[in-house]
Formats: sequence, structure tokens, C-alpha cells
Amino acid sequence: MIAELKDKILNLSNDISLLISECPNLNSLEEIRINALGKKGSITSYLKDLRAYDDNSKREIGSIVNEIKNKINKEIVDRTHFFKKQILQEKINTEKIDVTLTSYENETGTLHPLSRTVEELCAIFADMGFSIVDGPDIETDYYNFTALNIPTEHPARQEHDTFYLQPNKDGKRKVLRTHTSPVQIRTMEKIDLENFEEIRYIIPGRTYRSDHDATHSPMFHQCEGLVLGKNINMGHLKGCLIEFCRTYFNSENLPVRFRPSYFPFTEPSAEVDIGCRKEKDGSLSIGEGEDWLEILGSGMVHPRVLEGVGIDPSVYQGFAFGMGLERLTMLKYGIPDLRPFYDSDLRWLKHYGFIPVDNPSLHSGLNGVFS
Repeated sequence: MIAELKDKILNLSNDISLLISECPNLNSLEEIRINALGKKGSITSYLKDLRAYDDNSKREIGSIVNEIKNKINKEIVDRTHFFKKQILQEKINTEKIDVTLTSYENETGTLHPLSRTVEELCAIFADMGFSIVDGPDIETDYYNFTALNIPTEHPARQEHDTFYLQPNKDGKRKVLRTHTSPVQIRTMEKIDLENFEEIRYIIPGRTYRSDHDATHSPMFHQCEGLVLGKNINMGHLKGCLIEFCRTYFNSENLPVRFRPSYFPFTEPSAEVDIGCRKEKDGSLSIGEGEDWLEILGSGMVHPRVLEGVGIDPSVYQGFAFGMGLERLTMLKYGIPDLRPFYDSDLRWLKHYGFIPVDNPSLHSGLNGVFS
């Protein structure tokens, strides 16, 4: 009986070997492997039947079956290698690459002009000891207006100037922040007065107002600054902003003047103007001529704002300033219209030289903040 079983297994092995040698492709080869060596395969079934035999027969039949399994596995592997070589050779014979074709030149991008301006501002103020902070784009009425001493009747609170969100369950409406000044309030609220000497922060970020023309956009960027300490005065404000203007516009003798103005959250307040010459064609020459151009607002932090965050204005005082980043970018690079900033038009970027052609590595060392 054992001899007959051996003959059956050996005959089955020969039949499977013949099928493998005549197999036409990889799919058929996989079917043969499953039918022979799978869980329900013809060879595997003999191993499952071993429990019906005595120990000596189990060892003898088991040894034969394992040898046949190894033999069939090797034949399948060899046949697989044969098919893979055949497939590769067919690809080599049929697929050709024309190495004479010219390659496509990839254009190397660079920073968006706004990103470049943000990087420049951060670098300039970092040299003066400023740190960078940010805050949420969606603000409460308190942080955006009330805490900054903006009265309820102020035009900025009207819907034609400000984007309001739908009311909450309590009826209160949040706003898309109209300036980055709310971050000043959030920053001062976190001050530990027991261990406090001085803070210096700049706050670059997106802001939103209901306005759209050649020089205004519903979404734009601002950078605010805040310095607070025990001995801060107007002279510090002037020195800081004069240094910034001359560094940013790369003009050591750039004329800078401070013109009295009004902001609800600073007192006294001042507009900052720089010297320029207005040409007949409408262009500007920064630093030359007898004309003046307003570029930012500033002032000493209003005592009511300090009291609102629990800081004694008789002990601490500071100054704040704010500027539109699109405006600074337009002035520095001679861009007349704000709207193309957000069109993602490569032709516009190339026109103003923001995508370098001859020197693609230009400005590559900068890391964009708003890109």
C-alpha cells in the first residue's frame, strides 16, 4: 500500500513538472503553483492524510512529499525567472528612447514679493531685538475693537468696512480681524508683571477689510510692532522707525518725518513719512526730492489700552506701530497695482523680476512666510 502511494506521488510530481515546463505565461504558472502547493493543492493533500498512517509510514511518506515540494518550488522559481527575462527582452526590443530630443527646462521659482518683504522686515527688526508673534485671524469684537479703545460709533465697526461672521448662540458676532493690533492685547495680557522688564514684538499677518481697488484688497497683510517697558519714550519710537525705514529702502540718508495724527489706541500718535520725488508719469523716486509719502502709523500706547490689560500706565509705557506690507512692497519694487499680487500670474512675477532667469539661486536662502 505504501509502495502504491509512493508511485502515485511520484507520478503526480512528474505531471506537475511537465505542466510547469509547458506553461505559457506567469498567470498560468501561478495557477499551477496554487493547484499543487496551495492549502488545497494536490501535493499538500498528501501531508494532511499522514495522520492515517503509522509513525514509520508518516516519516517515509512525509520525506518524499517534502522533497517533491522543494523540487516543484525550484522549478517554479526557474520558470518565473525565464518569463521575466523574456518580458524584459521584449521591452528592450519594442521600447526605444530618442536621446536626440531636447530636454524641457524647468523654471526655478522664488519667493512671492510679499514673502520677501515679510522676511526683510523680520530680519531688520530681529537685529533690533524684536521677537515674532502671531494670533488668530478670527477675532472677537472685544480684542479687535473694544480693548483697543475704539468707540462703538467708530466707522471701522460698521458692516460696510468690516467682515462679520454669523452670530453665535449668545448673539455675539466675531469678525475677520481688521488689523493685527488684537495680538498686541493678547500679548500684553500674558505679561508676568512681577518678572517683567521689557518686551519687543512684531506681528506680521493677514488682515481683512471690505475694500477692493488698485491699492486695496479684501485680504491684505500688515505688520505691527509693540515695545513696552518702564522707560520707553517717543525718542525710542523715532529712533526705531527711522532705522527701519532707512534699512528697508537701503538709503542711509533717507529723510523721515513724524506728522501728528490720531489713532484710538495710541496717544500721542504720528504718521511716518519718507522723502520722495513724484515724477510726471506718476512714478516715485524714494529718498530724493522735496515731496513726502506716508508709509505707516505709530504712537505711544494709550493709557486706557494699558489699563484694560491690567498694566499701570504710570509705571509702564510703550510704543506701537503698524504698516501695510503690500504698500511697502509696491513702493520698493515700483508696482502700481495691488490686485496682481494674488493672481498667481507668472508673467507678472517675471516682469517685476521676482523669477530670476539668469541666476535661479537668487534669494533662495530666504524661507517664505506667506507664499
